Amino acid sequence: QVQLVESGGGLVQAGGSLRLSCAASGRTFSTYAMGWFRQAPGKEREFVAAISWNGGRTSYADSVKDRFTISRDNGKSTVYLQMNSLRPEDTAVYYCAADPNRLRYSTLGDDYDYWGQGTQVTVSS
Repeated sequence: QVQLVESGGGLVQAGGSLRLSCAASGRTFSTYAMGWFRQAPGKEREFVAAISWNGGRTSYADSVKDRFTISRDNGKSTVYLQMNSLRPEDTAVYYCAADPNRLRYSTLGDDYDYWGQGTQVTVSS
C-alpha cells in the first residue's frame, strides 16, 4: 500500500506556470507507475498524464500535450507535473494516483489503486 499527498496547487493567471508534486510513502515507490488526473466542477474525472516506474514511458492527454510534463524522482518518492501556458480550462482539482503495474502508464483511472486527496488549481483569465 502507498499513501499519496499532492501539493503545489494555487491560483495563477492564464499563461502562467505551476509545478505540482505528489509525495509517496509506504511501499517502495518504484514499484508503481504513476498518473495525474483532474476533475473540474460538474465534470467527470479526466486523465492528464502518466509515467512508468522508471520514467522511461509517458503518456499525455491531447489537451495538455506540449504544455505539461510529468516526471518522477524515485529517490525522493515523488512524481511531478510541470504545467506551463496554463489556460482557464485547466482549472480543476488535480489528483495523483499509483498503479501497481509498474510497466503500464495507463490513461484509465480504474487501473490505479491508490489516490491522493487532490490539490486545487485555478487559472484566471
